[in-house]
Amino acid sequence: MVQDKAALLRSLRIDAPAAAQRTPRGGDSRRALMLGIGGTLLAVVLLGGAYAVFSGGNSKLAATTSPATTAVPAPSVAPTPIENGGLIASGFVVARRKATVAAEISGKVIELPIEEGMRVEQGQILARLDSVLADADLATTKSRALSAEAAVASYQADLRDAEKTRDRTRTLRGQGFASEADMIRADSRFDSLRGALNKARADLETARRSVERDTRFVDKYTIRAPYAGIVVDRQAQPGEIISPSSAGGGFTRTGICTIVDMDSIEVEVDVNEAFIGRVVPDQRAEAILDAYPGWQIPASVIAIVPTANREKATVKVRLRLEQKDPRILPDMAVKVSFRDASKDAQKELTKGKGG
Repeated sequence: MVQDKAALLRSLRIDAPAAAQRTPRGGDSRRALMLGIGGTLLAVVLLGGAYAVFSGGNSKLAATTSPATTAVPAPSVAPTPIENGGLIASGFVVARRKATVAAEISGKVIELPIEEGMRVEQGQILARLDSVLADADLATTKSRALSAEAAVASYQADLRDAEKTRDRTRTLRGQGFASEADMIRADSRFDSLRGALNKARADLETARRSVERDTRFVDKYTIRAPYAGIVVDRQAQPGEIISPSSAGGGFTRTGICTIVDMDSIEVEVDVNEAFIGRVVPDQRAEAILDAYPGWQIPASVIAIVPTANREKATVKVRLRLEQKDPRILPDMAVKVSFRDASKDAQKELTKGKGG
């Protein structure tokens, strides 16, 4: 059995020399010729491509190393350094005290003696509301106060009379000319009038407080300026209804005017957080308004707001303007050049040593 398997395996083996000596057929020879020509063409193409790549790489290398064609990196979005080593940041002029003045009560505007651009002082009247009903209520409470005062005066007179009667009755009682009942009646009348006087005094105090409350309420119909400033906007008109809330929809105003304190004007700029370490409090700077590009306004850092804007990657910096001028208006665009704090400190140190 084993010999049969070995003989079978030997019969399956192919003689390599015999296979190599076989003569190819006509179709096989033509196929071999075409394959040889295709291989030759492919080799030529590959050699040409390699030469082109090699020569092109050398030309690019020469172009990058040439001084005339050296690429310049684009500027970043960070504040641009200036000649003195500082930074430039942009922002706006803002007013720390800017308020829209409104009434605390609802009412119809009957007087509005203000216009845009007008300067007002603290306590100056900005508007008046119709206060006919409030004035009537105040007059009623004043009448009640006068009535309470009269009642107090009447009870005081009766109490003085009752006190004299009680004292006289006590004297007659001691002399035997008055009875015990007379003494009791005199004491009772005196105590009753004293209690009535105390009640009248309490009523008078209540009436006076009502007069004070109604007086303050009537005063609310007169709107006054909370501080001195410039009127930059007038929202209401005579005849309109104003209210502290917008309950009336589009037919009810909520504000009278907007006042800006020009003495509170300052600058707010956004500094890239990568350069915020170069800004310190009291650092000197120059502000240039877009409206007046040739005017450099001395400024200094008030404070660095301790929070960063996640979207813009900036930190807000507040600056005071060392020069006040009517041309500086709120919401104007401004650019600020920060001086190098280290250089300024070095200059101050040099001046100190020289002095």
